[in-house]
Amino acid sequence: MRIIRFAIAFLAWFFASQFAHSAALPGIPEFVDEMVARHQFKRGELENVFARAQHRPDVIEAISRPATIKPWPEYRAAFVNPKRIGLGLEFWDKYRQTLSRAEKKYGVPQEIIIAVIGVETLYGQNAGKFLVLDALVTLAFDYPRRADFFRGELEHYLLLARDQQFDLLTIRGSYAGAIGIPQFMPGSYRNYAVDFNGNRKIDLQHENQDAIGSVANYLKGYGWVRGEPVAVRAKIGEEICPGEIRAPRSLADWALAGIVPDTGSISGKSARLVDFTVEEGKEFWLAFNNFEVITRYNNSDFYAMSVFQLAGELKAARKAGLPK
Repeated sequence: MRIIRFAIAFLAWFFASQFAHSAALPGIPEFVDEMVARHQFKRGELENVFARAQHRPDVIEAISRPATIKPWPEYRAAFVNPKRIGLGLEFWDKYRQTLSRAEKKYGVPQEIIIAVIGVETLYGQNAGKFLVLDALVTLAFDYPRRADFFRGELEHYLLLARDQQFDLLTIRGSYAGAIGIPQFMPGSYRNYAVDFNGNRKIDLQHENQDAIGSVANYLKGYGWVRGEPVAVRAKIGEEICPGEIRAPRSLADWALAGIVPDTGSISGKSARLVDFTVEEGKEFWLAFNNFEVITRYNNSDFYAMSVFQLAGELKAARKAGLPK
């Protein structure tokens, strides 16, 4: 019995030491001063919030080892697979009218909207386990590399909680502080989230229709162009020097350099050449403006290509009438 009590006490001490209160982190008092002066928050309420926020070393660990350090085939397989295709087809069938309306309004293809939500949270099934407040406080005051960005997002989160009447001590999301079905950062939530089901509230945590409209609005806001391509496989001439091919060029200029689309005529204006290491060697793609827009959701070519390829698989499976 004594051993059991000792084990319980040790575990309590361990978790308390791992997730200590954040109030002592340098910079928080000054941040509180800014929020009181800039946005008229009540000092006592903010001090209470920060006193209850937890410093999470596991957040630092998670953000320091992103999934994109995996080889491309392994990364791709995590998102472009039968499970995500099957669930995506079910999602498409259930929300086909909402998706059609979003495509008409914002110009973003339905399969792209679905793929973003599928890659982000498995269609809402995995929206994150971290308290958003803990994640943002930890990153804002104990992650110097991107402290300014996360302090801005923490500011947005406080404003979002006040505007939407969130209980900011209970909302869970990703280790980076992204929220809900589409994993919007607080700033994106405030700027791009929309009430797409007409119930006079915006809820990206529980309402798929709002998530659909918000993803489409986000992509349009970052420059999505209706009807233009995303990416296309490229044929590469032997004389190409990889160090000279990264800047965007017109398709005519790429052709002069020995790089042409692997399919028929493409209407895109300019493109960047991207490559992915596969089992057979290098796979080259011409990535257009809409590909770059997807990277604004997550600044990774792996991410954007996974969204694009999942969208392609979904569209092909739906056209073929495959079972969900």
